[in-house]
Amino acid sequence: MTHLNKTDKMNIKAEIKAYIDSQVDQKRADMEALHNRIRHIFPKCRLWFLDGKDDNGKTVTNPNIGYGLQTMKYANGATKEFYQIGISANTIGISVYIIGIQDKTYLSKTYGDKLGKASITGYCIKFKTLEDIHMDILELAIRDGVEQTK
Repeated sequence: MTHLNKTDKMNIKAEIKAYIDSQVDQKRADMEALHNRIRHIFPKCRLWFLDGKDDNGKTVTNPNIGYGLQTMKYANGATKEFYQIGISANTIGISVYIIGIQDKTYLSKTYGDKLGKASITGYCIKFKTLEDIHMDILELAIRDGVEQTK
C-alpha cells in the first residue's frame, strides 16, 4: 500500500489548485465549487491528481482530480489502488466519474431522470455547468458510489 507523506499531500493540493485555476471562468468556478463540495462531504478522503499522461509522457486522457481510495480487482487477479470519485474538465464542461460501481446501467437508471441536463454513461456523468444539474442529486449519486465501493 502506498502512503503519502506530508510533502506529497501538499504537492497534490498544489497540482489540483493549478489545474482548477487553469480553467476558463465558468468552468473554473464550477470545478472549484464541485471540488469544495466533495471535500465537504468527505473531508478526510485521500486526494489524487492524475495529469492525464502515460509513462512515456504522452497525453492519453484529461487530467483528473480523485477522491477516496478503493482497491480495484481485475479479472486476472491483479489489484490496484484507485480513487472512488473523480472530476475532470472536458471540452463541453465537466465530467464526474463514480468509479467501481459494478452495474454499468445503475447511475443512469437511478439518477438519470432526476439529475437535470447531463449525460450518463457507465460510471461517468457529464454536464456543461453546475446550473444545468441538480447538485443535491449529484451529491446523492456520489455518496451512493462511495458507499458501493467501500
